[in-house]
Amino acid sequence: MTPAAARAIDAGTDLAAPETAPARATRPDLQPVPSDRRGPFRPFRLAPARERLSGTTVARIVRACDIVLMAVIAWAVLSLTQAAGPLGAPFHEVLAYALAGLLSAWGLKATGAYGFAAAEPLALHMVRAGGGLVLAALAGSLLLMLLPPGEGVRAGLGLWWVTSFALVYLSHLAWWLSVRGWRKAGMLTPNVVVVGATKGAERLIGTLLETREAAVLGVFDDRLGRAPDAVCRVPVLGDTQALLGHRVMPFVDRIVITVPSTAQARVRQLIEKLRILPNDVSLLLDFDAAEGSSRALSRLAEAPLAQVSGHARDEARAAWKRVQDLVLGSAALVAALPVMALVAVAVKLDSPGPILFRQRRHGFNNEEIVVWKFRSMRHDRADHCACQQVTEGDDRVTRVGRFIRKTSLDELPQILNVLTGAMSLVGPRPHAVGMKTGETESARLVAQYAHRHRIKPGITGWAAIHGSRGPVHTPADVRRRVALDVEYIERQSLWLDLYILLMTLPCLLGDRAAVR
Repeated sequence: MTPAAARAIDAGTDLAAPETAPARATRPDLQPVPSDRRGPFRPFRLAPARERLSGTTVARIVRACDIVLMAVIAWAVLSLTQAAGPLGAPFHEVLAYALAGLLSAWGLKATGAYGFAAAEPLALHMVRAGGGLVLAALAGSLLLMLLPPGEGVRAGLGLWWVTSFALVYLSHLAWWLSVRGWRKAGMLTPNVVVVGATKGAERLIGTLLETREAAVLGVFDDRLGRAPDAVCRVPVLGDTQALLGHRVMPFVDRIVITVPSTAQARVRQLIEKLRILPNDVSLLLDFDAAEGSSRALSRLAEAPLAQVSGHARDEARAAWKRVQDLVLGSAALVAALPVMALVAVAVKLDSPGPILFRQRRHGFNNEEIVVWKFRSMRHDRADHCACQQVTEGDDRVTRVGRFIRKTSLDELPQILNVLTGAMSLVGPRPHAVGMKTGETESARLVAQYAHRHRIKPGITGWAAIHGSRGPVHTPADVRRRVALDVEYIERQSLWLDLYILLMTLPCLLGDRAAVR
């Protein structure tokens, strides 16, 4: 095997699906990756993009927890100092506690205590936290001077401040230790791959080795004959064709093209080739040329980047969508349990085989997920890769299967996929890995096919309520579904999700044309 071919299959083998011992013995791409080829950033286990947190989200969570903790302490102090309890306390006293809490949150933010930078030592973080609380206490002393006379109020507020200082300070110690553990497990640090074994790549990776703002999982370069085996100890894994189907890609947040922007033809070629992926694609701008330029839309380790493809992720919207999935999904599961029990009994009595059917499908960022359904086909003729999509009068479908497919009751177990985070209530329907339309793999029929994987798949979606549900038998069907899915991703909001949920049942009851 040539060195270039070895690099093309190297790294990421711990991500493969479980294989038998003989398969591992005969397939070189399933052999364990030597530790010296894993690179300096790579954790032992790569967490899927949907499981990872961003630094902004962590900061918001910690700030919210600080405010809740201080509110609980205020409630306890008012319970001790007010005969009528917190609800009977004078308005100006309650207002004083609220302002003191806001001042504390402001002080912590002003000193950078919510930053949790990757290279920040524990001692520095605790100095920031302590400094923020002291700053808030100084501002609070002015607040005490403005309060109406009353030793009880001042004593109660003083007790609150001392208790809050101690508990919030200790909580930041626990948060720092938690964040460090998340970083080691790959749950917090963004994952990046670099395209182009260039001087720009060397400079970017070198800076990231110092700051640890992101983890570079590998380098890809079309000119393997001239490319080194590694850039700053990060292995060169192959060319861009190898990148398109590499098993590490579902774990990658961003692809950074480090080819000099002066090589315009090569850059355009790379952008067109990588645009089909669901991952964000950014171009590393020349440092000197980008100084003072608005072309740099974002930065990574102070390196200016311009996004050329992908979908800008809104962390706040993603968090609210997850809350929506948990709240509505839990309610839907409770409401659906009696129906699910009846369907399970009917499936078991109708034909031999298991009640549930598992199938590997594409999820967020092209991640392969296991999706659950009630079994609607004869067990001995199950089609796990959707090589032959269901047609009218398909003899593989059981009697109960026809009914539950027509009414979409077979999809109810996917509520469990929603609650575990692999799916969402609303989103593009997840297609089976390797699904075919006719004799051709569906993913090859539309260049933008993978764009539908830029958010989590859903039980229902924009395409479903517009009649695109069930099998897609022609290239035109595939193009229409992808177009509707991409339209949803561009328009996605909580209100649109609620509209789709409300329209799903009427659309299912009124849909007589879809074959499922």
